[in-house]
Amino acid sequence: MNIKTDIEIAQAAEPKPIYEVARLAEIDEKYIEPYGKTKAKIDLSFLGECKARKGKLILVTAITPTPAGEGKTTTTIGLGDGLRRIGKKAVLALREPSLGPVFGIKGGATGGGHAQVIPMEDINLHFTGDFHAIGAANNLLAAMLDNHIYQGNALGIDPRKITWKRCVDMNDRQLRSVIDGIGGMTGGVPREDGYDITVASEIMAVFCLATSIKNLKERLSKIIVGYTYDDKPVTAGDLKAAGAMAALLKDALRPNLVQTLEGTPAIVHGGPFANIAHGCNSVIATETALRLGDYAVTEAGFGADLGAEKFFDIKCRAAGFEPSAVVIVATVRALKMHGGAEKNELSEENITALEKGMPNLLRHVANIKNVYGLPCVVTVNRFPTDTEAELSVVIDECRKLGVNVVLSEVWAKGGEGGEALAREVVRLCDEKSMFDFAYSLDRTIKEKIDQIVKMVYGGDGISISPNAEKQIKKLETLGFGSLPVCIAKTQYSFSDDPKKLGAPEHFTVTVKNVKVSAGAGFIVALTGDIMTMPGLPKIPAAENIDVDENGKISGLF
Repeated sequence: MNIKTDIEIAQAAEPKPIYEVARLAEIDEKYIEPYGKTKAKIDLSFLGECKARKGKLILVTAITPTPAGEGKTTTTIGLGDGLRRIGKKAVLALREPSLGPVFGIKGGATGGGHAQVIPMEDINLHFTGDFHAIGAANNLLAAMLDNHIYQGNALGIDPRKITWKRCVDMNDRQLRSVIDGIGGMTGGVPREDGYDITVASEIMAVFCLATSIKNLKERLSKIIVGYTYDDKPVTAGDLKAAGAMAALLKDALRPNLVQTLEGTPAIVHGGPFANIAHGCNSVIATETALRLGDYAVTEAGFGADLGAEKFFDIKCRAAGFEPSAVVIVATVRALKMHGGAEKNELSEENITALEKGMPNLLRHVANIKNVYGLPCVVTVNRFPTDTEAELSVVIDECRKLGVNVVLSEVWAKGGEGGEALAREVVRLCDEKSMFDFAYSLDRTIKEKIDQIVKMVYGGDGISISPNAEKQIKKLETLGFGSLPVCIAKTQYSFSDDPKKLGAPEHFTVTVKNVKVSAGAGFIVALTGDIMTMPGLPKIPAAENIDVDENGKISGLF
């Protein structure tokens, strides 16, 4: 049996013209600017002129990821299609993929099988140019910063205290640490520097949390790029860079409209990593989906300890969103890995490993229900090798926490395979929720980090490095103590050690560095060995990607 790849399934589809998708979403043509036949930008004036929020917000999150895969984006898309199939008006709000992992590990990030957004190749590659605009704005600020120092340094910026990095949308470990400004008197002022991947840039966070051009400029102007010789912060506003940066971002800020394989409207916009940033698509995209659909389905990156936590504690707090229900995605295969099974053993029934791995799922479920006060459902992406006995373990254990389990077959069947999940989500949306945050903003920075570690991760607390202690004291002195916290942590464990699978206990999380993203409006705490510039694996996905003489791309997942 010849099973089609994701890209082959996507290329075989017959997408609707984008104006037809807009009509289905009830967006007037005057707000649509097409980028080709199958994608478009939505004018920002739409939000100002259309009706108020009407939709119920559904978040799709997942267990702690493993090499076995979970299928969060695939589930999100299949759920949207499933809701449409049962007669509900659903609109998706998804993240844009980063080129780094597309050519590195993943090879694609638009769903899978018969639950995909299209045009798959465009979305995974350059799409409408949003990430290029974000990178350009980031690097303009870097150029203006170094030029200011070169041209006399009127602001008294200490080159040893520069915090702003350049960025590029590619996994490139070679750029983590560089020396620039060499080449003589006209080559700039030499200093140690480094690059972040574009999705880790504060510009991405600002972009995703901004609500308008005006709000974008306000946020950009607050970005701290470094400190003076007397330790005063220097901002993008001080460098008079915010206006030009906003000019580069003005088109990118408009959300992108595409469709699923089944024609469900999908807004794909913004995409920071949840392990090193806040991991959610743009506020504008989610806001647009809430205005258009009775049900707005969105996702957050990696496991619920990262993406969901930041979605609730940062994005929902900033934008005033209140979710109605949460979907937690799991696979039997991944849970067996959390229980100690090897990747090559996952096709064999292993109740012992599954039972050992179940605490990972159950901790995520308990967090959603008890910490955030939201109704939730567990959906299991079913594999042919999953046995009835294994599925019964998942169902029975979740039932003990008062949570239903729904089997999902969206990869194989698209929206049809998501109908059962859609019905359960509709039911949950009618339940009363008691939505709350994991911490209050009036706590100290250390208390907020500690609260997340104890309440969400299940750890004993935190260990703060001497350097981080100094940074925290400085940030609180500068008046940033009341901001929410964005923890940069490995995605592979509740702890800061990627080898601690399942639901580890009695661990502390080591905070090595703390900085402020003043434009985004949060504190960043870097833990463990987390890096803001990933590298490529030994065999990058790029080795399998090609294009023929007719421009047809192959090997993209």
